Amino acid sequence: MKEKKEPIRYWKIWVVLFSLFILSVPWYLPAGTYEPLIFGIPYWAYIIMGVSLLISITLTYVLNHFWEMTEEEEEEEKWKI
Repeated sequence: MKEKKEPIRYWKIWVVLFSLFILSVPWYLPAGTYEPLIFGIPYWAYIIMGVSLLISITLTYVLNHFWEMTEEEEEEEKWKI
């Protein structure tokens, strides 16, 4: 039987996700900064939205390329017959 590899076993995925989560909280910016405002929204809000988008893209990539779904689909087909 072929050994099933799950995304949890890839340490690089965890490093990338941990880094993105650290960047998603703007603690590294100076305290009390809200200038410049871009369309009335502080610049750090755009940083948070950008990192959130990167997290979503990363998780989508991991699910599409590392998650083994074939066995579950085969099991469902067996029970339909």
